[in-house]
Amino acid sequence: MKSEYRVVVIGGGVVGASVLYHLARAGWSDICLFERRTLAAGSSWHAAGGVHTLNADPDMAALQAYTIELLTEIERESGQSIGFHENGGVTIATTQERWEWIQSTYRIFQTIGIEDCRLLTPADVGEACPIMNVSDVLGGLWAGREGYVDTTGTVLAYAGAAKRRGATVIEGNRVLSLEPAANGGWRVITEQGDIAARHVVNAAGLWAKQVGRMVGLELPLAPLEHHYLITEAMPDVAALGRPLPMSVDPDGFTYMRQDQNGILVGIYETNHKHWHVDGAPWEYGVELIAEDTDRIEDELVMACHRYPALADVGIKTWVNGAFTFSPDGNPLVGPVRGLPNYWLACGVMAGFLQGGGVGKSLAEWMIDGETKGNSFPLDIARYGAFASNMRYIRETTGQFYSRRFVMAYPNEQLPAGRPVKTSPVHDDLTRRGACWGVDWGLETPLYFAPTDFVERPTLRRSNAFDIVAAECRASRSKAGLLDISGYSRFRVSGRGARAWLDRLLAGRVPAPHRCRLTPMLSPTGRLRGDLVCIAWGDDYWLMGSYHMREWHLRWFENQCDEATRIEDISDSMVGYAVIGPRARDLLQPLTNADLSDAGFPFMDARSIDVGLIRVRAARISVTGELGFELNCPASEHRELYHALTEAGRDVGAVDIGFNALKSLRVEKSFGAWGSEFMQSRTADQTGLGRWIDLSKDGFVGRDAVIAERRIGAPDHCLATLQIDASDADASLYEPIWKDDRRVGFVTSGAYGHCVDMSLAMAMLDRECAAVGTELSCHVVGERRAARVIAPSPHDPSGERLRS
Repeated sequence: MKSEYRVVVIGGGVVGASVLYHLARAGWSDICLFERRTLAAGSSWHAAGGVHTLNADPDMAALQAYTIELLTEIERESGQSIGFHENGGVTIATTQERWEWIQSTYRIFQTIGIEDCRLLTPADVGEACPIMNVSDVLGGLWAGREGYVDTTGTVLAYAGAAKRRGATVIEGNRVLSLEPAANGGWRVITEQGDIAARHVVNAAGLWAKQVGRMVGLELPLAPLEHHYLITEAMPDVAALGRPLPMSVDPDGFTYMRQDQNGILVGIYETNHKHWHVDGAPWEYGVELIAEDTDRIEDELVMACHRYPALADVGIKTWVNGAFTFSPDGNPLVGPVRGLPNYWLACGVMAGFLQGGGVGKSLAEWMIDGETKGNSFPLDIARYGAFASNMRYIRETTGQFYSRRFVMAYPNEQLPAGRPVKTSPVHDDLTRRGACWGVDWGLETPLYFAPTDFVERPTLRRSNAFDIVAAECRASRSKAGLLDISGYSRFRVSGRGARAWLDRLLAGRVPAPHRCRLTPMLSPTGRLRGDLVCIAWGDDYWLMGSYHMREWHLRWFENQCDEATRIEDISDSMVGYAVIGPRARDLLQPLTNADLSDAGFPFMDARSIDVGLIRVRAARISVTGELGFELNCPASEHRELYHALTEAGRDVGAVDIGFNALKSLRVEKSFGAWGSEFMQSRTADQTGLGRWIDLSKDGFVGRDAVIAERRIGAPDHCLATLQIDASDADASLYEPIWKDDRRVGFVTSGAYGHCVDMSLAMAMLDRECAAVGTELSCHVVGERRAARVIAPSPHDPSGERLRS
């Protein structure tokens, strides 16, 4: 063991070994992995080892596909057998809703390049898996690259391949504590001595919470128990003469794979049970938890229904082991704000399925400063301090585990860990019928409904369709009131504020009392934000997506200088948007300010009185209508709302929610972060390039923009589609076709209630993006005719916004 390394990876499970391998493959050889006992001790050794492509999140599905492709490569490179049985896999549907979901997911897989899938009839399922009872099966999805691995062998292969490239692996050496060093690195105190490291990676699995606490970090993680059983030899399996495929019965909460001449059946029990929520004991090693068959009795009954031969065979082995879960089930990866060179690679509950992709992503992050793909679904920045609360962690991780195989709907709102944060008008809006969603812990109004209304989960248009339609139409004809507490707000001040913003933002910094939309880029020219910059006169604000608060603040702080101060004021400053052709009529009686177009032009920003409240008002709107965004201290929010609703009676104003806002923005072809705009795309690909000001010198990403434009227009661009849909609308990642050639995918979809069209924004091959091009699009698995239309089907000239 040396006294100094470039990187120390803590944890010798599959994720830590994968991180080590990917760093070594990228050329970082002065790296070391410390494992407290032996490689694969913890969760890795007892994992079922299944690998499959199916995931409801397309970014995670792509991560899993990469991992599967990598497996044979690390086996060959290391010389270590991983026992990879690529037998293919079947996921079945036993309800109509699940069958629709599988058909839709099959098409989304095509979008992200997973081509080895096909839909199966019940007879096809029975032929693929003869031991399965298919009497209630409606269909299935075949994936050719699914199978399982020898878990310990796979960990050894990752580690062995890393060592061949110069990395070091030291077992039996627990990390005791971590101390920041003066040079920005870390002092790593271990049982075998102290080490200096430039970077530290927390890949400690069941012990990730303890390793986080070494640096004052409370990670949103908790271990839960997970059962599987392995049978004795089964005559039907032995006589088959070919391997069984991996099989997933989500409606039965089970998965199955072959194990020698028997089968392994795993269960995601709805009656979940946490295990050492504060983190595993340090002395815990290659051990198991006693099985609890009473707790999983219902799932065992369903397993026997699906695989009838289970009733006639003995159980050779029970495995009940612990895995760590995050609130949404995705890994926690990346840098941590305020902890330079401390990196996370933990919370990977499906390590053998996702570990390769996690290792690749983190290595790119550490070496290049960003990942090649969209890493936000993994990023620790998708959580804030609210997620460190133990009750929140218990409720959300338990909910995820129990719903691991439960049918998920895009319009479904889940109860765990809520409410955490509410705006000051939450109770007022609840009394007015607000139905709530949640965004980064904050309750946000989706729409306003009668007291006894309950929205039914569905893949198609919900029973809230007409309610949202009424809010949209009122916003276009009269006025809508929207609580915009769910926008992020950052205050930028100090003598260097304007110069710093000029470097940070790719667009022009607005003149005093003006605002401007501007992209923010990484050094490679990819997007870091679509922000509104407001110059109030004495300071500046940056406003963006609420759920990106931590992500943006981490970037701001990394770029900040001594002459500039950046503050997240999103909780202390909240606001209301007044939207619609009668917005001015509503506001003018409440203020002495001249709100006429001449007195308060489009994109102006200034402080005015509204009733008793002094607000910071900006004349902007993401709906394409005349609009004012009014910002005030949280303590004054209720009084502002009461004044607006009182004045709103005279003009027919209504409360609206964010579901209406989505429909209104799509009618204007306005993009949004996480849909059209994301870190894996450039400004020119998404249409944000028109806001870039290349006359400025030295802004972050400028050279990359120039280099991209020298090549020519990007191969892909955003376009607006009209879809001949009936009872469902596109949402995200549905494939778009020109005849039988895939030419793009949906980035946002919604029904345009005020233009009477099913609309989608889409990333298309440029050659197919001309207005009038006839295309087709799969919506909930059904192929629908579509055509490219001119942007902004509502008010294409933009006159209403500037009126």
